[in-house]
Amino acid sequence: MKPGLAVGAAAALAIAWWLGSPLFLKTYADEALPAPAAPGSTAAPVAARTLKAGKLQYVDPTHHGTGEVRVVETGDARILRFESVAISNAPDIQIYLSTDVGGRYVPANTTHLGALKATNGSFNYDVPAGLDPGRIRSVVVWYRAFNMLVTWADLT
Repeated sequence: MKPGLAVGAAAALAIAWWLGSPLFLKTYADEALPAPAAPGSTAAPVAARTLKAGKLQYVDPTHHGTGEVRVVETGDARILRFESVAISNAPDIQIYLSTDVGGRYVPANTTHLGALKATNGSFNYDVPAGLDPGRIRSVVVWYRAFNMLVTWADLT
């Protein structure tokens, strides 16, 4: 085999694995909701309060999610909580809070929270302190490498 052909074949296999393997791989996380504490006191903890909630939606046979997403206030912190979710996998999946609904991703209307922690389970993201929860209308799970929607949850 010619060296150039071998390098090309190896590169093609690497790209195919990067693109295809997430379709068959699942990752799991089981984070507890952070325990709320009364701000600035030694009093009993305050109860966590759900500000908004929604269910992950089906996009197509390859891109979909199930489970609940909630914006939760725990004392003086706000958390985006993915609860008992199952999300189709792909490389480079990112989580955004959006002022839009229906899975619409417009960079100017979103706040990036980070990479997807796991495809299955329950896990948390910190919501930035300056973000008004009243403006958050949805959670968008976005396949950044190919600019595609994986799933979303409209929040009410």
